[in-house]
Amino acid sequence: MSVSHPLPRSWLFVPGDSPSKMEKARASGADALILDLEDSVAPGEKQAAREAVATELAKAAPMPRYIRVNALDTDWTQADVAAAEGADGWVLPKCEGPADLDVLARLAPGRPVLAIATETVRAVRALLAEDWTHPSLIALAWGGEDLAADLGATGNRDGRGQYHSPFLFARDAMLFAAKAAGVGAIDTVYTDFRDSDGCRAEAVAAETVGFGGKMAIHPAQVAPINEAFTPAQDRVDWARAVVRAMEGDGVSSLNGQMLDRPHLRQAQAILSRLRP
Repeated sequence: MSVSHPLPRSWLFVPGDSPSKMEKARASGADALILDLEDSVAPGEKQAAREAVATELAKAAPMPRYIRVNALDTDWTQADVAAAEGADGWVLPKCEGPADLDVLARLAPGRPVLAIATETVRAVRALLAEDWTHPSLIALAWGGEDLAADLGATGNRDGRGQYHSPFLFARDAMLFAAKAAGVGAIDTVYTDFRDSDGCRAEAVAAETVGFGGKMAIHPAQVAPINEAFTPAQDRVDWARAVVRAMEGDGVSSLNGQMLDRPHLRQAQAILSRLRP
């Protein structure tokens, strides 16, 4: 799907049943908001949250607002979509493959989708078994909380705060699936919103291996995420120099280093993330 580029670096979750938090989120500096109708809203509050989200979408905002609908195996998805006419896009939780994207596209055609694709064991298997290319899909994201429940795990991180191996496997599978489908890869939330240094370090590590953004649960996480996913000036300068050096040539050199097509692709990827 054609969308404005580059994709958002920071995706801030906001409870759909909290008008005050949605108002504050508009001033957060996040590249995109995810107004949540799923996990942060109790079953008995779903309709009130839909009404609050509809009211919020009628107001101007400096960033796109995506709606996280309830999963397709609930009775709530269609009502979520109907209530969010002004949404810029959708976040589909517990997505298990392109067939789920087809279902959402029939309910809400013509808008981009960020799919959270590691929340079930079946989804993780599908990441490596299927081609996730889809006309509605702009990015894949991952999360470890629901996957832990589906695995029967008692936790997803060790005593040092590092993810256990099944969750790293799911993360890597999602990254490969996103790249194969030609869409963005978005890292999961950092759950300790008071630890800015930890959030920044995790975002930098994700950016290093090819992720293009990260989800956030608190406005305080927006600045470190945006910083981590903004190419440093020395990398931008290198990328521009590579592009100039390789204009019209398959192989060239820069400062004594041989350059070929992979270097050009890397340089172009860096420059594609520059923001106006």
